[in-house]
Amino acid sequence: MRNVDATFPNYKEALTKSLLFFHGQRSGHLPKDQQVSWRSHSGLSDGSEAHVDLTGGYYDAGDNVKFNLPMAYTTTMLAWSALEYGKRMGPELENARVNIRWATDYLLKCARATPGKLYVGVGDPNGDHKCWERPEDMDTPRTVYSVSASNPGSDVAAETAAALAAASMVFRKVDPKYARLLLATAKDVMQFAIQYRGAYSDSLSSSVCPFYCSYSGYKDELMWGAAWLLRATKDKFYANFINSLGGGDQPDIFSWDNKYAGAYVLLSRQALLNKDTNFEQYKQCAETFICKIIPNSPSSSTQYTQGGLMFKLPHSNLQYVTSITFLLTTYAKYMKATKHTFTCGNTVIVPKDLISVSKKQVNYILGENPIKMSYMVGFGSNFPKRIHHRASSLPSHSVNSQPLGCNGGFQFFSGQNPNPNILTGAIVGGPNQNDGYPDQRDDYSHAEPSTYINAAFVGPLAYFAGGVGKSVNV
Repeated sequence: MRNVDATFPNYKEALTKSLLFFHGQRSGHLPKDQQVSWRSHSGLSDGSEAHVDLTGGYYDAGDNVKFNLPMAYTTTMLAWSALEYGKRMGPELENARVNIRWATDYLLKCARATPGKLYVGVGDPNGDHKCWERPEDMDTPRTVYSVSASNPGSDVAAETAAALAAASMVFRKVDPKYARLLLATAKDVMQFAIQYRGAYSDSLSSSVCPFYCSYSGYKDELMWGAAWLLRATKDKFYANFINSLGGGDQPDIFSWDNKYAGAYVLLSRQALLNKDTNFEQYKQCAETFICKIIPNSPSSSTQYTQGGLMFKLPHSNLQYVTSITFLLTTYAKYMKATKHTFTCGNTVIVPKDLISVSKKQVNYILGENPIKMSYMVGFGSNFPKRIHHRASSLPSHSVNSQPLGCNGGFQFFSGQNPNPNILTGAIVGGPNQNDGYPDQRDDYSHAEPSTYINAAFVGPLAYFAGGVGKSVNV
């Protein structure tokens, strides 16, 4: 019998691959069930400089550094995906939990290793970026970075708290003991973020800037972290703390750096699903954000390419597309559950308006675009072959176990051959504003994948894989 859905992207396949990608980003001692076989153990001495064990976690993108601000955001988004869309994931829910736990095991070490300190990264980014070598061969400094009372980092601490709190709910039924540890640690780290105020970029400067500078400040993370702890604990302390912050910016973006829109959508859940009028202002903020995104809104400030892709910034634009798409599907889900509508100017917005925009973004990324390019590696027949990713672009450790050294990989970096190792499921930075994609390894702003692009895409993929993707009339 012919598959009537053959014209649609296979969302279930894309969901499976989006989660498989994280196996290719793993740092530490790889387990027997490691599914990306061309990767091997790496970073096994991480933390030794500070006499602590900081092995594990994920490399954030195509390099070999562990930056905890984007890693914690990645973890929060994976956990949010599991919480909102777990029932639509089928067998992939367990794979999502495995990916979340790989991150939270590391984040727990960072939070619990040394009293009064939160470790926030491993690996000197300046040294690392001068080399093109496999993570298995790293000989660059594995410098350890931390924040403390005297060198605060409210942003990275609150994001870590958000990740641990969100994950605690994911594990609450399947591993209650682990869930309790996650939540207890989240509370401690959030208290640290609140008590010692300051941006981690001010404390760590060139170690995190310009790579993952906290450009939006730390107030958005304080709101986001408290919102997650409120959802996990229902403790009014966090609601009162959020109100004490006195509101926030009205952005038209959502990313590892700027969390306001995510916090507004998360808090609007209280107003919509729990009918709590104390959160009405955050629902209004969420809707103001959405009015800035959707194209048929009179207050839209969002550009779309001729091919229909949301276009926010030239560098790694798909990170914004996946994150914003997550918020659109999630808010539409809350709207549907409560039969809620709202207006942008005189335009009435119903759930299917948000779903329609989301579906177009998801389908564009999966290959329904002017150049018929899937921006997910290994999905479809036409996908990026020369991604900006050290491990993918170099002969694998299993093929050539001889260390390549810092400069040994540049011959592969500058070559035109496709990467020898397919990083299945990786979503690259994406096309330019003219819907073009040159597929050049040195074009990192378009060709580099990252954990936070993928993590935010898991939720929308699960939404459409769960059976609603066949029509915008959900």
